[in-house]
Amino acid sequence: MLSPAPQKFLALLLALAVFGGSAIGHAASSTARPNILFLAIDDLRPELGCYGDTQVKSPNIDRVAAQGMVFTRAYSQVPTCGASRASMMTSILPTPKRFIDHLARADEDAPAARTLPEMFKAAGYTTLSNGKVFHNGADTGPRSWSQPSWHPVTHMTSHDPATTAKVSAQQRGRMFESPDVPDNAYGDGQTAEKTIADLRRLKAEGKPFFLACGFIRPHMPFYVPKKYWDLYDREKIAIAPNRDRPQDAPAALVGSTEYQSYEPGGYEVNSDAWHRMMRHGYYAAASYADKLAGDVLAELERLGLADNTIIVIWGDHGWHLGEHNFWGKHNTLQNALRVPLIIKVPGLPAGRRTDSLVASLDLFPTLCALAGINPPDSVQGLSFAAVLKDPATRTRDSVYSRFDQGDSIVTDQLLYTSYGAAGEMLYDHRTDPQENRNVADQPKYAADVARLRALLKMQMDLAAHAKTGTPIIVPHKAGNPG
Repeated sequence: MLSPAPQKFLALLLALAVFGGSAIGHAASSTARPNILFLAIDDLRPELGCYGDTQVKSPNIDRVAAQGMVFTRAYSQVPTCGASRASMMTSILPTPKRFIDHLARADEDAPAARTLPEMFKAAGYTTLSNGKVFHNGADTGPRSWSQPSWHPVTHMTSHDPATTAKVSAQQRGRMFESPDVPDNAYGDGQTAEKTIADLRRLKAEGKPFFLACGFIRPHMPFYVPKKYWDLYDREKIAIAPNRDRPQDAPAALVGSTEYQSYEPGGYEVNSDAWHRMMRHGYYAAASYADKLAGDVLAELERLGLADNTIIVIWGDHGWHLGEHNFWGKHNTLQNALRVPLIIKVPGLPAGRRTDSLVASLDLFPTLCALAGINPPDSVQGLSFAAVLKDPATRTRDSVYSRFDQGDSIVTDQLLYTSYGAAGEMLYDHRTDPQENRNVADQPKYAADVARLRALLKMQMDLAAHAKTGTPIIVPHKAGNPG
């Protein structure tokens, strides 16, 4: 039996589902309007206990998964931080000239498009941003947030002198460190503390809120407190079994070079020892982010806010952990595109999973639907609110993503990428889930390739006709490749 608060919340959701946009008047005046706690975790791939992984320790995220719904087939639209976040926050597809890199900003590439928090702010919500939500904290600024976005110390802050004893050509220290320091010595710990303080204030104020909290780890460099490194025995960490380049992949397929900007710390790059160190660092950083997310979620519970708060845990893109000797994102293989997405809606059944395809930009219309807010006509995502009620529901048959010269379509079974004249890739996840062989040129896949080319063209045409306004041309400066 549901407690009274979730029962009331579920009744509101059902009313919104029945009446759609006409319910906005009721929702706007009701004290039962759902809060949103949006947890964005940078570079987090679906390597978590709730996704079946047996190495990463993620008890807090796993607990939310056990209380909500796990999306096993969620995909980013651009596998780099700034572009992914700008696309998601506007629900607008990328093009070769829009949302192209880590420096992409919604207010430059789509200045006429309203943002997700902007819609909630206009509906009477208090909207707050702590940590890394947009890649650039000033992006869409006052129109999205009730207060200026808040940011901690830089994620490059080091607390071990050995880290910077030797630096790279880019003047960066080694990739990893694990000093015995408290959680708040690093920026993510400060972000958790700020978010907890905001929850207490929001509880006292009594207004509905959209609170976004962005953790940077497990983004490189792997600088986290010692206790998280100590969770893992490096010698027992399994490394990627498929370290060769995918067979018959075009030369256009490359990996991220971000790791090369750090000093390797005495390791030979792509040796077995390097693979174990990199996985150890990534896992420790993921566990650090998991613990901080748990701190925020525990405070939500303690304050009695959980019964009326939708929780979203989202990764902005995937990450290669040594597969094909790639490290990071920046290509259109599944490890770079597939993201963790976990949503808990009070009043809906717990512990469910869905393999329904969803895109990151679908979050915008979905959260609007759950709150009874009419999304703007610029939105290109598709609401998957129906999937939250029935995991077997399908809202789309493909997801479009792109990076650099590659444009991709993923379906339930296939992932296709076109590099134009530079070639194309097709991976059959039924027979090759690790994407070890490009089969685009195999005759038996000719019909699939033709179909996916046509589907890709439709998606690219849709992206080209987005309602974005005239882009603001701002010269970008070199920086962290996100």
